[in-house]
Amino acid sequence: MSDIALRFHKDMLVLSAPIAAVLARQGVDVTRDLEYLNLIEPEAVRDALRLESIAGAQCIVANTEGIAPARLAHHGMEDRAEELARAALAAVQGLRPQHVLAEIGPCGLPLDGSSAASLNENRSQYARAVRAFEGGTFDAFLFDGFANPVDLKCALMGARQASDRPVFASVDVDGDGLMPDGRTTIEKAVSLMGEFGASVAGFSSGASVEQVAALVERVCGTVDLPVLVQLRIAERAPRQGAPTRENPYYCPDVMVEAAARLRAAGAQFLRAAGDATPAYTGALAAATDGFDVVAPRDAQPVEEDEPDFAELLAAARSKSLFSSREEG
Repeated sequence: MSDIALRFHKDMLVLSAPIAAVLARQGVDVTRDLEYLNLIEPEAVRDALRLESIAGAQCIVANTEGIAPARLAHHGMEDRAEELARAALAAVQGLRPQHVLAEIGPCGLPLDGSSAASLNENRSQYARAVRAFEGGTFDAFLFDGFANPVDLKCALMGARQASDRPVFASVDVDGDGLMPDGRTTIEKAVSLMGEFGASVAGFSSGASVEQVAALVERVCGTVDLPVLVQLRIAERAPRQGAPTRENPYYCPDVMVEAAARLRAAGAQFLRAAGDATPAYTGALAAATDGFDVVAPRDAQPVEEDEPDFAELLAAARSKSLFSSREEG
């Protein structure tokens, strides 16, 4: 693996999709056994990630989203965090990816922003989760799924308390750029990311590609960090025939145009989330393979040979190896 920081603001890169949806279709109780699977059936985790690697994801995300101590305690595994981290990283490293990300999700503890004790406990949760990966071989942390700006702040502070590795941070937002609290804007969220040491500013949304592209431009106008975009697939429905407000990413083919639009808006890292399959990852990878990041339009003048959106889309479609017939 090479140092992922050397590629910031340079190469378009795709992250592997979460494997929970794939494993759930195989009958795994992912609400109970997702992290434990790293220990009892590592081959199942490796096989799911291998499909993502074959699809073209340059960044493989380890199966460790629920590694915060409070979440492991629900399953009686709070003392096995280091063991789980080692097993999850081992499953990824066997695939020889370009980059490995260690994922950490919200710790799940009640949070009182006015209580120093509550804030300290939440920050400690994330510091302990980060320390579980000490000595491991990976490129960066991915702090994903945050719906509360105070929780995000605690996570970043805990991460920086325990490690100096790059940190990807991602919050959930709607099409208007609001977090689930209905008050915090995406500008406020990514400003927090920049203030508290995130290396990459990201967000996850199930909104239309036009809305998401506008959100990318808002992020680029707020912080000078690489941008991660996660497109949430509501349902795989190739027979749907056309994007809808409720399900804009109904088949992998849609991701080709989405990738081109998001690159043009300034995104660098792309990921299919939600009910995604490797075909979605493959469409993103094929549509961005070999492309450099496009700087925000207000950050530099457009060179005469800079391709416009139509050219980007045509090139992306010509590279796509996936269709709705191959989906799943």
